[in-house]
Amino acid sequence: METPLDIIDRLGARWPKGFDLSLGRIRRLLGALGNPERRAPPVFHVAGTNGKGSTVAFLRAILEAEGLRVHADTSPHLVRYNERFRLADGPGASSFVDDDAFADALSRTEKANGDEAITLFELLTAAGFLLFAERPADALLLEVGLGGRFDSTNVIDRPAVSVITSISLDHQAYLGDTVEKIAFEKAGILKAGAPVVLSPNPDGVVAVVERVAAEIRAGSLMIGGQDWTAFEEHGRLVFQDVDGLLDLPRPRLPGSHQIVNAGTAIAAVRASGFRVGHDAFERGMERVEWPARLQRLTAGSIVDAAPEGSEIWLDGGHNPGAGEVIASAMADLEERVARPLVLIAGMLATKDPVGFFEAFAGLARRVYTVPIRGSDAARDPQALAAEARGAGVTAMATGGVAAALAHLRDTWSGPAPRILICGSLYLAGEVLADNGTPPA
Repeated sequence: METPLDIIDRLGARWPKGFDLSLGRIRRLLGALGNPERRAPPVFHVAGTNGKGSTVAFLRAILEAEGLRVHADTSPHLVRYNERFRLADGPGASSFVDDDAFADALSRTEKANGDEAITLFELLTAAGFLLFAERPADALLLEVGLGGRFDSTNVIDRPAVSVITSISLDHQAYLGDTVEKIAFEKAGILKAGAPVVLSPNPDGVVAVVERVAAEIRAGSLMIGGQDWTAFEEHGRLVFQDVDGLLDLPRPRLPGSHQIVNAGTAIAAVRASGFRVGHDAFERGMERVEWPARLQRLTAGSIVDAAPEGSEIWLDGGHNPGAGEVIASAMADLEERVARPLVLIAGMLATKDPVGFFEAFAGLARRVYTVPIRGSDAARDPQALAAEARGAGVTAMATGGVAAALAHLRDTWSGPAPRILICGSLYLAGEVLADNGTPPA
């Protein structure tokens, strides 16, 4: 039997891997498959520029802590395509789709599509809906791939709740060159009668979402900073809305931005109508996991290659908004335990490196720029180093993460550094694979 990767490689060679935002192709394909999206469990549909994956992780941790059966669809994967589809194994437990079930869903999707024009992401989305429809679950956590209005996940007529996380500039070629234009595309996931939860956002974003929600007659709109708040107090997470206050453990995921993502998830659960007790919210904060988002690497070949005593952190954030929150988290760590900060960064050519690196000016001692293995869309390390220098950070190009670590080990003197590997989820996946610590 073919493996999932065999099938995906064949599909990717025939159909484009990029985005061609439209709903016509995916609706046709889902119709040929018997419309599995209509048999999916209640959906938490999550869009946003930054934080949507972490918000999905919090949602899963909370709902599973309540003993619910939860499916999840996230993208992109880090090491294996299987990571995109997590299936409920039973009450409070789930795992990545196994190869046999994945290959079967892909084969059926390929056959149903025939020779019709399609994109690889649409084929994967359709295969995911087959998987979600054919295994019982209480909830489906569905992360938007790009934008919202014309994203191939946007075929759910009545989600349990529509969620929009932090919005900033990214994918401008597809979504528009202002946060208001991008907000309009994200707000395309709102549906008549379905409740909406919005993370704290600039006033312009809030105004757009309010307007769209009113025009389509969405359900209740819960706006972060107005209708609900989440903040850290005395090392705890405090969440408050019209239904009362929750005093919870600080989330396991590091960074002050995760307080907001956790709050967004809590607000979404409460808006959705799912009955979840206080204990489940507590356990969700303590159990949540989300690889390559300020993930501390403590063992493995990458760790062994660094200067002795180094701290190594990994984050896949890749736009200016992500740069700001990652740099803020690094600054918080610096206040607790002072260490010189070194970046190892690789980025795709479509991203804004100056906007990303500007957040680290005055904070990072130096940047090593690296290629992204196996990607023909990666920015050349020499060009990326020049962009970093233009943002006010000392930078040099190297041949890869291993080469950067070798140079650092051979030339470093002084206190052991804090090393942040960053700039791309594809680079993060490469690092997790090489380190021997893939997502599980």
